[in-house]
Order: sequence, then C-alpha cells, then structure tokens
Amino acid sequence: MKRRDPGNPRSKPSPAREDEAAAIQGIWSGTISFSLVAIPVQLVTAVEAGRVSFRMLHRTDYSPLRRRMFCPKEDSIVPPDEIIRGYEVGPDRYVLITDEELESVSPERSRTIEIVEFIDMKEVDSVYFDHPYYLLPLKGGEKAYQLLAEAMRRTNKAGLAKFVLDEREYLVAVKSSEGALVLITLHYRDEILPDKDISPKEGSSNAEEKDHMKKGVKKMMAAFAPGKYADKRRKKTLDLLRKKAKETAPVEAPEPEEEEGEGPPDLIAALEESMRRMKKNR
Repeated sequence: MKRRDPGNPRSKPSPAREDEAAAIQGIWSGTISFSLVAIPVQLVTAVEAGRVSFRMLHRTDYSPLRRRMFCPKEDSIVPPDEIIRGYEVGPDRYVLITDEELESVSPERSRTIEIVEFIDMKEVDSVYFDHPYYLLPLKGGEKAYQLLAEAMRRTNKAGLAKFVLDEREYLVAVKSSEGALVLITLHYRDEILPDKDISPKEGSSNAEEKDHMKKGVKKMMAAFAPGKYADKRRKKTLDLLRKKAKETAPVEAPEPEEEEGEGPPDLIAALEESMRRMKKNR
C-alpha cells in the first residue's frame, strides 16, 4: 500500500478500498449509530507525529537508559508494589486513591459512537479541536457509510457524539471530508481557558489605520495549500542522520546481563553508589 502524505488531505485512505482498510492498523472498532442506523467502522490515526525521537544512551557503553521511580527521602529505587496514586490538594498534601476506586468511576469501554445531534461545524470554535482520526467502513457497512458521508456533505453538518477510548469519555464530532468520515475529538467547555484576560483593551483607531490593515491582509490572501509548507528542522535533522549513518558505523548496545542479585539491577547500582558515598564521607 502506498504510504500516504498526512499533509495532503487528498491522500487520505479511500473508504471504498476494503484492502487498504484491512492493511491499516486500527485503534478501535465498533459502530456509528443514530436513529435506527448502525454502521460498522474502524478508527485509525489521521496524523503521524513529525518529531524525530532519540534514545538516551550511557556514554561509556551505549546502553539504552531506563527510567525508574526514585524516592529522594530514602535515596532508593521504589519497586512497583510500593507505588500508589495520590492527588495533590496542596503543597506536599495528597488524597490517596486506589486502582479499585478509580475503576469504579471509569466508564465502560464503548463499542458504539452514538450520534446524539447534528451540528454546523462552522459554529465550533477551532480552540475546541483536539485530535483528528479517520473512520473506515468495515465489511458490510460500505453502503451505509457512503450514504452518511454524502448526507453530511450535502447538509454541511457534523454528528456530535460521546464514546469511550482508553478509559476516557470523549466528546467527538464526526464529519464528512472528501467522501470519508473524519472523527475529531473535542475539548470540553471547562478545559478551555477564558480569553477575557488575554484580549487587549479596545483602543481608538482612525479609518486610515483600519483601511491600511485591511489592505495588508487582503494583499496576502491565498488558498490554503499545506503542501507548500514543511518542518525544515526535521528535514535537516533526518538528512544529518542519514549522512552520519553512511559515513560512520552505528554503535551497538551491549547484551543485557542476566539478573543475579536479589533485587533489580538499578536498585543494586543505587545501593552500591550509596555505599561508595558513605565511604568517601568517613
């Protein structure tokens, strides 16, 4: 399957291509429902992270480093069975909560994206937009999928729904885009910071100043063409890495040694370091 360009909206997977839908890794599968309609769909990512990631290595032997939970009071690594959750209610003050208590308030995993109403997306401020996904039709749902996408395109409406993913209940908008259905997770109202303290106070301006600003904006107006823009630093970083990979041999991390001690290797190392510091201070 040809790799799509996330910056080009016309390269999104076609809902009519069942073979492509099967080849894409799904995040969630279930149904879109409203009234008496139920359409089997698969949720897939619509955006690929453009960040170039690096692993942190030990300079002396190139071993990949791992993070451990460290207790500064006891100066030691904390084992998993001693880790609990706490919600901070003040400086160094916490309310403890157990996994069972959290599970009791967690919503059940959803198998349905139930549309509760249809809205005009133009009325939704972009500050509410969180993350986009594609919805692909599963076997048997192609016709209903296409009919829903076409109906939303003609009416310029989007379906508002709630559904659960990874123990979180999301508010989402399902919209039509070039024959495909796009799901956008939305922020809840109480997640949006007020803008009353951000906007500057109204000042006086004359007609000439307003006209000059308007002409400046109008002069630079253009159709949105995301393909014209690229992350230059990412490209330069990847070019540098490819160049270095050709010119120098990559380093290799040593094989991890089998654990022979009574505790985890990181805990033993921490204890040994603590003993060395004690000897130095004598």
